[in-house]
Amino acid sequence: MTKLEQMQRIEACGIVAIIRANSANELIKAAEAIHAGGVTVIEVTMTTPNALQVISDVSSAYGDAVLVGAGSVLDAETARAVMLAGAEFIVSPVTKADVIEICNRYGKVVIPGAFTPTEILAAWEMGADYVKVFPSSGVGAAYIKDVKAPLPHIPLVPTGGINAENAAEFITAGATSLGVGSALVNNQLIEAGEFTLLTERAEKLVAEVQRARSSINSA
Repeated sequence: MTKLEQMQRIEACGIVAIIRANSANELIKAAEAIHAGGVTVIEVTMTTPNALQVISDVSSAYGDAVLVGAGSVLDAETARAVMLAGAEFIVSPVTKADVIEICNRYGKVVIPGAFTPTEILAAWEMGADYVKVFPSSGVGAAYIKDVKAPLPHIPLVPTGGINAENAAEFITAGATSLGVGSALVNNQLIEAGEFTLLTERAEKLVAEVQRARSSINSA
C-alpha cells in the first residue's frame, strides 16, 4: 500500500482506533467488532504485550481490510521494527526527528505528537503527514479551531478525551481524523466479551464523523 493510499484510508474513516489488549487473540476480536461498525483504521500501541507479534497477527488476519498501525513509538529502531511487523502507519505521543525520517524513508505515514502551535509547526516542517494534538482532553475542540486559524494547512489528529458525544465538535473545528481510545475500546469490555457493544460504539462514532462532515460540506 502506498503512502497516499494509507492517507486516503485514514481520512476516509476519520477515526483511528487506539487499542490496547492483553493478547493478539483479544485484539483481533476487538478489531473485528469495530470493523463491523465501520472503523477500519487501528493503532496497536507498543504498550500492548508482545506488540510486534500482535501487529503481525492482526495485519495477517485482515490484510487490506483494516489499516494497522503502531502507537507509542518513541524511536527510529522501534519504528523500523513495527514496519517490518506489518504496521502501515506510525504514531508517537511526541515529536522525534529520527522517527519522522525513517517513516518517510520507507513510505509509511507518520503522525508525531505535539501540543503547542510551535510544536505542531515544528513537527510538520520535519516531515509529518499529520500531527497528533495530544493530549486534547483538557482543551477540547475549541483549541483545534484556534490552532487551525493560523495553521490551516496542517492536518491535525486530536487524541485524548474524544468520544461519540464530542467527535462532531472536533471534526467541525477542523480535525482531519480523530484518535479514539478507551471511549471506543477498553480492556474491560474486551474481557467481558462485549463485542456487540464495541460494534455499536464504532457505528455511533462513524455516524458522528459523517454527520459533522456533511454539515461542513453543506454550509
